[in-house]
Amino acid sequence: MGQPKRKQSKQRSRKRRGAVQFKLPQLAKDPQDGTLYRPHRVNPANGMYRGRQVMDVEV
Repeated sequence: MGQPKRKQSKQRSRKRRGAVQFKLPQLAKDPQDGTLYRPHRVNPANGMYRGRQVMDVEV
């Protein structure tokens, strides 16, 4: 396996690690009750998916 010819600087390492940041998940707004939920998933607040009731939710 190859070995580096020079020591990698702290600045270079920190630049690379600084580019990887946590991003908030994108949320979709439910047209029926306005709650926010992850897109392409069942809305946990009301159990609806693509306009159909697919899960029973106790309120």
